[in-house]
Amino acid sequence: MKQILCLSSQPWSTIPTRTQQLMTRLKDAKILFVEPPSRDYRKPGRKVRPGLTVHALPPVPEAAEDQRLLRLIRDRRQARHILKLMDIYRFREPLLWCTSPEQVHLLDAIPHQGLVYDCSQDWMDTPPEWESDLALAADVVFAASEGLADHLSPCSDNIALLPNGVSYPMFSRTSTECPPPLADLTGPVLGYVGTIWEDTDLAPVIQAARALPRCTFVFVGRRDRYNPQLRTLEALPNVRLLSRQLPVDIPDYLARFDVCLHLLRRSDYGADVVPCRIYEYLASGKPIVAMFFPDHVEHFPDVIYAAHSPGEFVRLCIRALEEPAGRPAARRREHGAAAAWSNRAKQVVQILSANGLY
Repeated sequence: MKQILCLSSQPWSTIPTRTQQLMTRLKDAKILFVEPPSRDYRKPGRKVRPGLTVHALPPVPEAAEDQRLLRLIRDRRQARHILKLMDIYRFREPLLWCTSPEQVHLLDAIPHQGLVYDCSQDWMDTPPEWESDLALAADVVFAASEGLADHLSPCSDNIALLPNGVSYPMFSRTSTECPPPLADLTGPVLGYVGTIWEDTDLAPVIQAARALPRCTFVFVGRRDRYNPQLRTLEALPNVRLLSRQLPVDIPDYLARFDVCLHLLRRSDYGADVVPCRIYEYLASGKPIVAMFFPDHVEHFPDVIYAAHSPGEFVRLCIRALEEPAGRPAARRREHGAAAAWSNRAKQVVQILSANGLY
């Protein structure tokens, strides 16, 4: 059985991350999933499924890039903890799966037989040489988008495109119940699932809600109160803001939506990673109206209504509400099925096996 030591940049969550989705689907593997630092690092590991155990790293002091001594102390403490875990679980030179450039500092201290770097975002806040060194050392680099693959291409000649995915069986199910918070709605519903961040641009949906007073605009997820447009959105009579829901309940909300909405964060500028939310929308088959920056690559142009301004967003919402049933919905589900996390995991195993790592 293959041993995989996964250094995750995000903690294990009830809302599964990309790394969680992949690790839970890798067959014939014993996985030690190491979370970022936590005060609970001394607690016994959490066995989240057979063969997959989660542990946290010990808390360490913050260290700036130029504080080399402090950083060295941090790295050594974390490495000692990881080596202790490896000894407990009898891991001997596992496949090391890295998810963050900062983990490059642990490579020399952790015995491993094979190195994977899974790049799921643009790490603009870390020194570029960290990611360069990690990609150079990796046997295989997985990139979540074409842009990330191009960015890393000078550092590796073994890069595989591995976009985000979706739990397709869950989001494509047709037998759903109307969530109680939406049971009283009678007109068309346009919905957004996800966090409203401080820099989420709400202008398009504010304009759409004003232009379509007979429609209800539903937001499901957490809200950052520092978003300067949030108060305006909340004041609109046909806007309903709901709290974050369990992932298993989200398909019920999508089933009640007539149109799914995707908005942009200002920090998204230049990013070409397709969010998991888009694949969830696709799996539902529902019409999708999404905002794009002027020079953004328009993903799935055959089935997503792409808007580049608030005015165009309103017009496309109207078009989406008038979309006839049939082929567009089926085509969206085809895109969703192709992006199933089970397919992504099979791709990982195939690539690793071809490189003698699995």
